[in-house]
Amino acid sequence: MNQHRRLAVAALGISVLARLAWVLLLPNGMNFVDLHVYVDGSANFGSGRLYDYTDSSKTPDFPLPFTYPPFAALVFYPLHFLPFSVVAVGWLLATVAALFGVVWFALEMLVGRDGMREQRWRTAAIAWTALGTWLEPVRSTFDYGQVNVFLVLLAMLAVRSTRWWVSGSLVGIAAGIKLTPAVTGLYFAARKRWITAIWSALVFFGTILLTYLLTPSETDKYFRELLGDARRIGPVGSSANQSLRGALSRFVGHDVVSGPLWIAAALVTAVLAFFAWRALASDDRLGTLLIVQLFGLMVSPISWSHHWIWLLPVILWLLHGPLRDAPGARVIAGYWLVVTLVGVPWVLGFFQQSIWTISRPGILSWLGAVDVFGVLALFVWIIRTRAGDRSRAREPHPVP
Repeated sequence: MNQHRRLAVAALGISVLARLAWVLLLPNGMNFVDLHVYVDGSANFGSGRLYDYTDSSKTPDFPLPFTYPPFAALVFYPLHFLPFSVVAVGWLLATVAALFGVVWFALEMLVGRDGMREQRWRTAAIAWTALGTWLEPVRSTFDYGQVNVFLVLLAMLAVRSTRWWVSGSLVGIAAGIKLTPAVTGLYFAARKRWITAIWSALVFFGTILLTYLLTPSETDKYFRELLGDARRIGPVGSSANQSLRGALSRFVGHDVVSGPLWIAAALVTAVLAFFAWRALASDDRLGTLLIVQLFGLMVSPISWSHHWIWLLPVILWLLHGPLRDAPGARVIAGYWLVVTLVGVPWVLGFFQQSIWTISRPGILSWLGAVDVFGVLALFVWIIRTRAGDRSRAREPHPVP
């Protein structure tokens, strides 16, 4: 093991030990409020009370309900048989392992697998995982005991596989646990993997059918009554909601819902995402996946800061991807590093009088759109960079 590898391993070990010490030694270290909902809520699977359950132990001003599809409760159900402290520590360690997998597969898609370069990106994967544990999306994932890193890993594995049934099954299962990974189907459409996209949809509907056979009342209640009710998920105007709807609502002072303003912003985002995708090289799998996932985060009603795990692969793509030498690549990567290391949405949370308050001073609204502005800037940069490359390619070579 060379010196760089030893330093990377030491940094990752210190990061994991620091998080474990936080959880085990501090009085309020074992927060895991979302993990409590997963574990305790899923214990009601099949009882008819799954969506009546709430947990207010950590959030007395907003009792947290079980907001995922019933298939998620089926997946989490075995956890309630274990002591919660065991589940919490195991969840934390598994999250670190999943984060390493995300970084590993991202670098593998960017760098490839050949000799010395492979050795270098293995060391880089360890180092970036150590740094990634301190980015706000991952920090808040640890704090809440969230599931998003695992869902990102499933999407990465789906993209990595060339077998249609493997890729489609992974995305369908991920969408069955939490609806948002369904946007990965757009990746398969963009890559003309039509059978994979269709199979992922069939697997997703299979998860619905399975839970309908096991608990028809809860499945019917979720998909007929609760689906799309953003108010049940949380306060739309909170600074932690970094979606288009959250940012626009903070700008205008009220929930824009899916009205004309949101529709116009979503259309602009879709157009920019489309042309950014068209500007990518045909073999840029990670770039295509990132554009799809960022678009999904933008148009989702709620995109909490811990949903933005995809920003770590974005940073890797900017620094190690095909456009790494383009002017502005390091600037945008630096922007995302600063935003996520500082945790701008988290900092702004200290300045909001209530999580339900939407109207706020303008400066806080502008700062509360850091992820939205960053995504739009990234899309525009990709389009302009590729357009500039094509323009330069048409210029005549100088005469010797």
